[in-house]
Amino acid sequence: MVTTDRIPTSLKGQLLISSGGLYDPNFRHTVVLIGEHNADGALGVVLNRALNVRVEEAIPELQPCVPAGEALYQGGPVQPESPVLLADFEDLVKADLLVFDSVGFLTGDVMTPFDEGIRRARVFAGYSGWGPGQLESEMTQDAWIVEPARVEDVFTDSPDLLWSRVLRRKGPDFDRLSRMPFDPSMN
Repeated sequence: MVTTDRIPTSLKGQLLISSGGLYDPNFRHTVVLIGEHNADGALGVVLNRALNVRVEEAIPELQPCVPAGEALYQGGPVQPESPVLLADFEDLVKADLLVFDSVGFLTGDVMTPFDEGIRRARVFAGYSGWGPGQLESEMTQDAWIVEPARVEDVFTDSPDLLWSRVLRRKGPDFDRLSRMPFDPSMN
């Protein structure tokens, strides 16, 4: 059991890896990058849920931000009709909300033309959000496993393998969990 004194004051820039006991369909086998976490709550995006639609089909205005044929990602259950743009910035002042290293969000009107101060970007439909104390409560229930985020996690070419890969990175204690099927009854 995790105690609240072991939960960092802020999980900003961390990955939340859903534990084997988290069955909420919005977060089962997900890896969430936390973009903001404070007394008012937390927000982030699910990194490993590519949708069967390309950015150019769903939000053509944002096509210049990503490579041709890039999938749109399901960022979470909050405001799924709103695009969220996460980017790797060459020029850090271009980020509206810097999360870690050179990775941050463009907020507000993300329908503006792509800027040269950005190396690469990923587009999400919606985001994940927690109210005050909600994420901390989930942490005490062992719903999430925390790992520092890396740029290669955010922009992985294999989002479907991210959950198991990040768990294996945590070491041998997490190897068994990393092989857990999405539906444990299929084991």
